[in-house]
Amino acid sequence: MTHTRAVRLPSDGNIERGKAVSMKVNGVAITAYEGESVASALMCEGISTMRTTVAGDPRGVFCGMGVCFECLVNVDGVASTRACMTWVKEGMDVKTQNGLQANK
Repeated sequence: MTHTRAVRLPSDGNIERGKAVSMKVNGVAITAYEGESVASALMCEGISTMRTTVAGDPRGVFCGMGVCFECLVNVDGVASTRACMTWVKEGMDVKTQNGLQANK
């Protein structure tokens, strides 16, 4: 027996978002919303490359659940933070990574 999960949207079609917060990505102020991951905030801003490998190959969200470590970014000075597992917060400072980086 197969069960299908029904997804119901509000009758007006609008989905409510969390409280708006201000954060910086690579020095540029953006608006994100509480309850979103850093990865989703970056993708909403059109940033799909969150880090590059030592060889310069682009990497971004792959698994979206913290298993693959492809979406590593620098958050508030902490390098190699998984963007898909980190919730946005007011005043957060996010930087995309190039290669391996030590905490700064």
